[in-house]
Amino acid sequence: MARLRTGCGLLAALSILSGCGVFRPTPIPRGSLIEADDYNQLVPGTSTRADAVDLLGSATTKGAFDDNTWIYISMTTYLRPIDFPGVKKQQVVVLKFNNAGALESMRTLSRRDARPVAMISQVTPTPGTSINILQQILGNVGRYNPMQNMMGSSGNMGSGGGGMMNSNSGPGHFGSGNTL
Repeated sequence: MARLRTGCGLLAALSILSGCGVFRPTPIPRGSLIEADDYNQLVPGTSTRADAVDLLGSATTKGAFDDNTWIYISMTTYLRPIDFPGVKKQQVVVLKFNNAGALESMRTLSRRDARPVAMISQVTPTPGTSINILQQILGNVGRYNPMQNMMGSSGNMGSGGGGMMNSNSGPGHFGSGNTL
């Protein structure tokens, strides 16, 4: 009986320990997955854009104001319950080419080089009036009447302003701006 209890306890302990690996977060690779061996083959002054494409593939992005700056971004993340994904590894490789297409410089940036950006809780002011919920609900009552432009008003009929081409031909007035 003691052997059976020991065997069951050992089996339970092994299954609990083996289950811990199941719940470990799985790494998720993102971006251009390049290794140091790949980009270390590029030599400033002798390597070209074609060499970079052959070794690393196409760039993740290019510089906003300079097409001669190629940026390769790679990141390994893992899922965290009820939170944003965690970053396990992050790497950015920046290649700078001259106008002839030769590599001028190469920089590698890691997660230590990143600068955290915090969100602020302030509200951006907008011009205009502030209206309450009652004004929003009642503000459009009576504004839209699709029949008013078809029938025309008696005051505008003599002046040629009635029908579909009167002065209320904007959005919401059954005119050119309405897409119904």
